[in-house]
Amino acid sequence: MILLCDPRVAAVPGFDDGEPLIDVRAIPDLRLDERAADPAGAYARLRKGVVERLLAAQDALPPGLRLLVVEGYRPYQAQLDIFTGYRDELRRNHPEWTSERVYQETTKFVSPVEVAPHSTGGAVDLTLCTGDGVELDMGTPVDATPEASQNACFTDAPTVGATARTNRRTLARALTSAGLVNYPTEWWHWSYGDRYWALLTGAARTRYGAV
Repeated sequence: MILLCDPRVAAVPGFDDGEPLIDVRAIPDLRLDERAADPAGAYARLRKGVVERLLAAQDALPPGLRLLVVEGYRPYQAQLDIFTGYRDELRRNHPEWTSERVYQETTKFVSPVEVAPHSTGGAVDLTLCTGDGVELDMGTPVDATPEASQNACFTDAPTVGATARTNRRTLARALTSAGLVNYPTEWWHWSYGDRYWALLTGAARTRYGAV
């Protein structure tokens, strides 16, 4: 399992091809949830290439299922706040852990700002729903922490039920076929064009840099 704190991620050469951010609220074929909504509407924005791949992934889903987008672009300060908040929570809960252990465990849930996929507009948190917007059983909620879920948020967690495992596989097949990659500690987190994507796919450099 490669975590976002792995030096190989940061070593990927950065590049930005200038592709614009698209507001998903203007894409009627994609359903957008508002649980992560912010006043500026950053959560609803994704790179054009990611939107195109999500539409392709949705077309690959079984009849009656749709993608439900939860969060896309995340500004630097928001990313930093989430990182430091979870890091401090782990410090309080595990005073016996070394600072290195705390850092590593933190990155199982939230990326260091230096390599954060969401801050490029290339990452998306999402789940599956019915045509009426009813979310499917995925074993944990979106954004369940490893600490709170006892690692059930890991994409291949063996502790979730059979229905959730099937639904996760359905989501993974569709998104993988469209060219996105998953962060294995978060079944809901998928990305394209960022450093993590480049490392996993063997790309020479990123397509997207921090916005």
